Amino acid sequence: MKKIAIIATLILSMAVVLISCKDKRKTGSAYMPDMAYSRAFETYASRDSVIFTTDPNDAGHKIFYNNLPPVGTIKRGELFPFSLPHDSTSYILSAQVKNPIPSLTGAELEEAGRLFNINCAICHGATAIANGPLSGRIGAIANLTLPQYVAMADGTMFYSITYGLRNMGSYASQLDRKQRWMLIHYIRTLQPKAAAATEVKTDSAATKK
Repeated sequence: MKKIAIIATLILSMAVVLISCKDKRKTGSAYMPDMAYSRAFETYASRDSVIFTTDPNDAGHKIFYNNLPPVGTIKRGELFPFSLPHDSTSYILSAQVKNPIPSLTGAELEEAGRLFNINCAICHGATAIANGPLSGRIGAIANLTLPQYVAMADGTMFYSITYGLRNMGSYASQLDRKQRWMLIHYIRTLQPKAAAATEVKTDSAATKK
């Protein structure tokens, strides 16, 4: 029994010496290194076209990677998706979509104004009367204070910002859904009241007669 204890003590002492002499800068052996050190890919980094493809038809021959989130993905804090597709029928149906943001606080309205000046005022002007810096260079810029835009439904305006309309491109990549709905609230503050707009329209028709 005494011999076993002595042998065990010697083995333990040798193990301690060997461990203490090991280079601390080197990691130990990894079990399943492919799992421990998996290959990391940046979402928008360029990939070797010999190995990767973004074409679903090539998925059997190469690794298919389309850089897009799964369909229906909603980022944290984002509003629910605008489900209408980009076509003429949906443009008409968009008038039935209500603004999910009932109103804006003072800080939110200020932020919406900042977003308008960054993204919209370049064409529409700071007061939305189509007198922005690009107004003389781009045609068909909408004067958002005219009666037809005062009467335009929030959903239709959101559709136009999301998909673009005529010379205006889509702003879906620059503004998230909440910001787009906030912008519409801000645009309403720049427009005359609906009643006043109706009166202007009526007076204008009378003048033409």
